[in-house]
Amino acid sequence: MISKIKKLKKIAAITMARNDDFFLERWIKYYGSELGNENLYIYLDGEDQKIPANSGKAHIEKFPHINMSRAAGDKYRINKLSELAKELLKKYDIVIGCDCDEFLIVDPAVKKTLSEYLSELKINTSVSGLGLDVGQNLNIEKILDKGLPLLQQRQYALLSTRYTKPVVINKPIKWGSGFHSIHGHNFHIDKNLYLLHFGAVDMQMLIDKASARGSDWVNHLRRRGNGTINAVTTLSARNENWLKIARIIQTYTRPIYAMDKPAMFGLKRVIKIPSRFKESNV
Repeated sequence: MISKIKKLKKIAAITMARNDDFFLERWIKYYGSELGNENLYIYLDGEDQKIPANSGKAHIEKFPHINMSRAAGDKYRINKLSELAKELLKKYDIVIGCDCDEFLIVDPAVKKTLSEYLSELKINTSVSGLGLDVGQNLNIEKILDKGLPLLQQRQYALLSTRYTKPVVINKPIKWGSGFHSIHGHNFHIDKNLYLLHFGAVDMQMLIDKASARGSDWVNHLRRRGNGTINAVTTLSARNENWLKIARIIQTYTRPIYAMDKPAMFGLKRVIKIPSRFKESNV
């Protein structure tokens, strides 16, 4: 629950989803508990999409699904979400935009809710959390129990520049596809914010999704595996000191081909997620 403090800012969270009930319901549960369901705005890609059972007072709008290439589809979706954020910033102080399998958390050591922390944070157009790509360690972690919190079952993550996204904004901007960048703006990575991505949280879930696309996709996945899952399964996990190291590297390093995105010199580092992160209830 949100504790009452003075000058709590108005914060909205937005996302778009298609055929992703599992994560969308958890996205609503998490951000609803942090911000209030009435401050959630969800676009559903397809008039055939079901309204999540736990949506409550969340604002949900369906759009006809349009078959497009992946790149065109990504651009179409992010443009709609950028326009939504622009409109919301007329009545909200802050907007959080992310995919439905991504959860922005405050380090529990700070002892503040997400709304409290962001309300007190000085934001210069945008702020990012350090990206953690959570994966299943196939050697020691079982198939996901969908009735339990995710971080109670997964303890490893790949430090990922891909998920160090500028998901928090306080001014109208134009996001790049997937919220990965903001055109014309640099990154500001906060020391206590983390963006947890759960797309690779369970191999069986990935296989089930692949099966809907055909046997070739399943065979490819079984043969090549998933990059994040392969990493957390095979690489030695580092301690949380690497959270600070990665944040410093990503703050000052940019790839030549994308100066509005962070880099890490190609380093691939797996960390053991601090046990206190379970307090986030993700």
